[in-house]
Amino acid sequence: MEPKVSIIIPVYNVEKYIERCLQSISKQKYKDFEVIIINDGSTDKTLDIINRYKKKDKRINIYSQDNLGPSKSRNNGIKKA
Repeated sequence: MEPKVSIIIPVYNVEKYIERCLQSISKQKYKDFEVIIINDGSTDKTLDIINRYKKKDKRINIYSQDNLGPSKSRNNGIKKA
């Protein structure tokens, strides 16, 4: 069964913030959701951090692309949802 809610997170070089974001999402009481992370060509440790969270939580889906900007990243996330 498909989740009822999709949380789309476009990311680009957010290693300082992404862990706090994912911790907050994982603490939600509502559990019927998926997390779609669009890695927009990050060059820092963002991808390492989100891969570590993906191993812990099967609701997290990661898609990587070349740096296309936030609008294209959001739109690609919507297509994946």
